Formats: sequence, C-alpha cells, structure tokens
Amino acid sequence: MDPIADLLTSIRNANQALKTEIIVPHSKIKESAVKLLKEEGYLESFNVEGDVKRTLRIGLKFQGRKGVITDLQRVSRPGLRRYTSSKEIPMVLGGMGIAVVSTPQGLMTGDDARRQNVGGELLFKVW
Repeated sequence: MDPIADLLTSIRNANQALKTEIIVPHSKIKESAVKLLKEEGYLESFNVEGDVKRTLRIGLKFQGRKGVITDLQRVSRPGLRRYTSSKEIPMVLGGMGIAVVSTPQGLMTGDDARRQNVGGELLFKVW
C-alpha cells in the first residue's frame, strides 16, 4: 500500500545483505526519490527498464564491506502524514544525512527546501 516504504525496505534489506543491485516496481515518486538519492551520493546508479511493466534497477554503493547508507527512516506514512514548514525541516545527524521533502516543486532535500523557502510533506530521512 505504501510504495515509498516498500522502496526503503528493499534498499535497507539489500544493503544489509551486501547486494550490489536490486530491482523494484516503477512509479514516478520512486523514480524521483531514487534520482535524488543518486544525486546526493547514496546510490551508485539507477535505470528505468521495460515498456509495459516498468521496473527500476538500482545499484547500491559500498565502502569496503559496509554500505554508504547507514539507515533509512520513513517519517510521513499513509496513516499519519507529517507536514513541515521550511523553517521546521529537521537537520539529520547535524547535516551528515538528508531529509527528503515532497514540495509543490517536486521532491527535494531538506537543505534545498530551506534555501527555496518551501515546506511540504517530510517523506523520509537517510544517513
């Protein structure tokens, strides 16, 4: 029922199992989230595959035998939505992680949302 939570769980499980690549069903919000994680340096690569039944092939990033992503935490969920203003977007580990916010301009990091002075739904945190 919750595509973002499914994506985060798949990434978390593959990271713990030291898998270099995973395949998840495609959706626009998942593609935006994965693109943002790649731009921030948490993922190695991603591709959209297929025409009718589209999937996302995600390449995970590792440093030795440890994943770059230490943890992922879902904040807003279907049963309890969490909205925040630009001034109240939390810092994750003192700036070492990122908060992903769904804004009217699309998905963006908490830092970008603060700079552009836009708030929105606080989807998840990564560190």
